[in-house]
Amino acid sequence: MAALRASITKYLRELERRGASKHTVRNYCSDLEQFAAYFDPTGEPAVERLDLPLLREWLAWLYDQGLTVVSVRRKIAAVRALLKFLVQEGVLASNVAARLRTPKMKQRLPDVMSAEKTNNLLDAVEAGQPVEKPSKERDMAFLELLYGCGIRVSELVGINLEDIDLREGWLRVRGKGNKERQVPIAGRAVSAVERWLPERKASPGERALFVGSRGTRLSDRQVRRLVKLYALFVTGDSTVHPHSFRHAYATHLLSDGADLRAIQELLGHARLSTTQKYTQVSLKDLQAVYDRAHPKA
Repeated sequence: MAALRASITKYLRELERRGASKHTVRNYCSDLEQFAAYFDPTGEPAVERLDLPLLREWLAWLYDQGLTVVSVRRKIAAVRALLKFLVQEGVLASNVAARLRTPKMKQRLPDVMSAEKTNNLLDAVEAGQPVEKPSKERDMAFLELLYGCGIRVSELVGINLEDIDLREGWLRVRGKGNKERQVPIAGRAVSAVERWLPERKASPGERALFVGSRGTRLSDRQVRRLVKLYALFVTGDSTVHPHSFRHAYATHLLSDGADLRAIQELLGHARLSTTQKYTQVSLKDLQAVYDRAHPKA
């Protein structure tokens, strides 16, 4: 019989071995630890004894906690992934969590910054107003890459010096599941990175493109905090985050006539359906323009 917590530890180590981001491992660790803690009052069960009725009891407990649908779906996905791993390891004969009913989530379109708002934010940071930071060149470079390449924050902080070709204008990106793709770099982003490189003071042997004050790789949390800081001071909008630039990148490309499949490749989406949400955003914007401008609207 395999102990639940020992199995969780083994699975998290496997995630790290596969190249999962620290953010992903951290979230899975939190959700699976909560899953194990649910059984503490009655004693930790062996994973072989996790049956469908027991998992349904755990699911009912999640609803009793008043969690959002997004949180419940994420926790179910974590348990499914754990049991799938144990099936692959030969510990379990089948994945009973696959039979859990996942709550449906209302389709929510991403909030997208307009091109004007995005460029105003970038221009204000470049001008040094109103936030003075000792690493303005670095911050300007990563902001331009976020918008100019549409990359995820985990992909941004994972960029090494050898991944970027400024002469040819290409960036090698390691996405989810450690999958690599090539994306073109916009002219403004190239110029911003060129201004940052002479200012980059890294620790010996550090290959990260973006480093902090200690010379080590910049973390995703640091980037999120800086993006929020700039957005709050420039636009007054504290909801802007690194992924906002990815949404803006895709939506603005689509609005200007880019092919949906090309955008899928640029974003690194495994399924076209994931990219298609941006068509809904564009239609929503088109409807808003119509409502404002048409005399019979």
